[in-house]
Amino acid sequence: MMLDEKLARFRAHRNNIHRYRRLLKTTLSTLERQFIERRLAEEEAALEDVRVMAFPIALTSPAKPHSASTAS
Repeated sequence: MMLDEKLARFRAHRNNIHRYRRLLKTTLSTLERQFIERRLAEEEAALEDVRVMAFPIALTSPAKPHSASTAS
């Protein structure tokens, strides 16, 4: 899969996630809420799959060094 296609999929899943989160803030029946929560979980999993394929190396910030504090 080419990078452009991966980025397009990433954006599509991200947009769906935003849409589902907005919908969850509205008044919904129990059935509608369950459906949207399930779809949200599916989209989040799909987004993570695309992220891992597109960016296989985890980009993490370096850990902050612990500052030595002395008690007086």
